[in-house]
Amino acid sequence: MDAVCRRLVHDLGEALRAHGWRLATAESCTGGLLASTLTDVPGSSEWFEGGVVAYDNRVKICLLSVDQDLLLGHGAVSRDCVEAMVRGLCRLLDVAVGLAISGIAGPSGGSSEKPVGTVWIACSLNGRVSSKVHHFAGDRLAIKEQSALTAVAELLDRMMKKGASESNAP
Repeated sequence: MDAVCRRLVHDLGEALRAHGWRLATAESCTGGLLASTLTDVPGSSEWFEGGVVAYDNRVKICLLSVDQDLLLGHGAVSRDCVEAMVRGLCRLLDVAVGLAISGIAGPSGGSSEKPVGTVWIACSLNGRVSSKVHHFAGDRLAIKEQSALTAVAELLDRMMKKGASESNAP
């Protein structure tokens, strides 16, 4: 983990700790890299609850309560899917804060509509869900690393902008 990433995770942990919130992750294309990145920082046990690697759609359906029809209609790499993943995750692990990632890390699997590097990231902060699509470049590992780092940065940014006005209740 480089110094920038370490600093972002440290700052995210401090923000979570200050609010008394715990974070959980739901990951598809990153395969647990986000959770690993978060737990690389000492003290993460104070604010990181755990994660679900929902690589296969069956895991998304069975553990995260993503509707099968949603997956058939929109696909796993979609706004609808990551938002359902993060909602299901927060219910499953009873946390105030959640991050979900689903994308195409490549080198194959892309299409003209969703090329390799297309990644959706959703975050839930006390039940308020937001999501964003990204288009990353590079090989499989580079896309996974960019996805994890961007998820941390986006959640931290959201907490810094809106966290002060959010309730402490999960």
